[in-house]
Amino acid sequence: MATSAEHQPLQPLLTRWGREVDPDAPWPEYPRPQMVRDVWQNLNGRWEYAFGTAPDRPEQWDGEIVVPFSPEAPLSGVGRQLRPDEWLFQRRVFTAPRPPEGGRLLLHFGAVDQSCTVWVNDVEVGRHIGGYLPFTIDVTDAVTYDEDTLVVRVRDLSETGPHARGKQRLDRGTIWYTAQSGIWQTVWLEPVPTPYIRELTITPDLPGGRFDVVAHTSDGREHHRRVVPQHPHPWTPEDPHLHHFDLTVGDDTVHAYGALRSFGVGPDEDGRPRLLLNGAPYQHVGVLDQGYWPDGLLTPPSDAAMVHDIATMRSLGFTMLRKHVKVEPLRWYHHCDRLGILVWQDMVNGGGRYRRLVADLPARRPVRLSDRRHRLFHRDDADARAEFRDEVRRTVTLLRNTACIAVWVLFNEGWGQFDSEEIAAEVVGLDTGRQICQVSGWIDQGGGDLRAFHRYVRPWRMPRPDRRGRVIALSEYGGHSLRIEGHDWSDREFGYRRFRTPAELAESFTRLHADVVAPTVPRGLSATVYTQLSDVEDELNGLLTWDREVLKIPADTVRAALALLRPST
Repeated sequence: MATSAEHQPLQPLLTRWGREVDPDAPWPEYPRPQMVRDVWQNLNGRWEYAFGTAPDRPEQWDGEIVVPFSPEAPLSGVGRQLRPDEWLFQRRVFTAPRPPEGGRLLLHFGAVDQSCTVWVNDVEVGRHIGGYLPFTIDVTDAVTYDEDTLVVRVRDLSETGPHARGKQRLDRGTIWYTAQSGIWQTVWLEPVPTPYIRELTITPDLPGGRFDVVAHTSDGREHHRRVVPQHPHPWTPEDPHLHHFDLTVGDDTVHAYGALRSFGVGPDEDGRPRLLLNGAPYQHVGVLDQGYWPDGLLTPPSDAAMVHDIATMRSLGFTMLRKHVKVEPLRWYHHCDRLGILVWQDMVNGGGRYRRLVADLPARRPVRLSDRRHRLFHRDDADARAEFRDEVRRTVTLLRNTACIAVWVLFNEGWGQFDSEEIAAEVVGLDTGRQICQVSGWIDQGGGDLRAFHRYVRPWRMPRPDRRGRVIALSEYGGHSLRIEGHDWSDREFGYRRFRTPAELAESFTRLHADVVAPTVPRGLSATVYTQLSDVEDELNGLLTWDREVLKIPADTVRAALALLRPST
């Protein structure tokens, strides 16, 4: 489906961080903060690219692309959309670092959207499906340690296929954003000994003041360790203390960290179910975070840009970010860990085009449907359902060591929803230390730890206590829009209520919290998620503008309103 001309951006909009990007060395930071090795090589920078209508590798290249930015993103230097009937090829020459005697050379990709094939020196070394998750290829036998050539071929079906896509759509508009493709997170090489540590599982034991650590190695073994800090210190958003330690197996050493904290559900002093942090009720005052940028799309322009968003929301009084149908680079979670803010992690949705019955109609009136009726949710493709479940498992495995993630959100507003009870049980089997929001908004199936409501069109009223004892969450609300001239590129404005002046927006924000939301907190409302952190394309309902230059409501006004949601502080 072609993208209509009226939905195209009028002109590129660069952030302050985008203007400072070095195209020869973008994203120079080590990309995996909880498992760091001292020797590695970054492959970001200038690559060659070509678009093709056939899967054969091209004889001619179209020009340069700055990796890790997608060709659709201004910071890539390309500015072209990959269509579902095309292939994107990306190539660079490199000289690899040599591993120790008998060791291996690993090629890591932070993320490639959506499916790809990888060659080194014309030898196919690996394939991958899944546009939001990292993967690693052992390229030891394909490199020469002289001038080696790396080629990545990409196919991206976006919403025309079954793969996970989040909010990307080729015909972007309203709440759907520009589709992107190709390499969009750091590419890097790592020489390792044999055997090497492939993965860590770090489980905090707050009462015991220790960490139970499992090092999974390349030879299929598990090495169990108990790490006991000399001075155990609990982690909270107000005091985000991290314990750093080294782990060695054979000749391989990695630098790691963990946080001593626990999550749970329990009664408050009035017997109402609440979310717990370290055994005590803790109010989740959250904001919806799409993780989109005008110059990088899904790729933040820099590490500092990510820090800005997290630190700004924290300074306004938010205690939680709901990462909306996106998996960020691992450094984003590290910054949440060290700065101190909770995260609700959405799974990235997929499936067919979303149908009105399950994705639109419930916004206006309650709808009760079993999500085992796959065809109604456009989930009748068994292979696509299996792919989603595999990606859920991989997402949990990837992120379960973080301090910040408190809640896994499995489905949002009926988008690609299916078998949520079964999937929730699988997640519990992988990670018993967090809560599960089985369905955020719309078609609740009665399971999980939270009953989560969205309120944009219908007014918010506190529901009756949940018969299963679940925590009540208002997991999306607000969405009030205001255009700030010169800080967006859309010729349309989407929001659930529109305002013409900052004063009107600020007054409405205050009334919404004081008169509607805050009175329900003492009655059991345990978590809130305001929409949203920043404007995104047509959505001009952010607290920050699209370029992150203007805070639309005075900071003190935001803090005062959010303080009403945490009356005990």
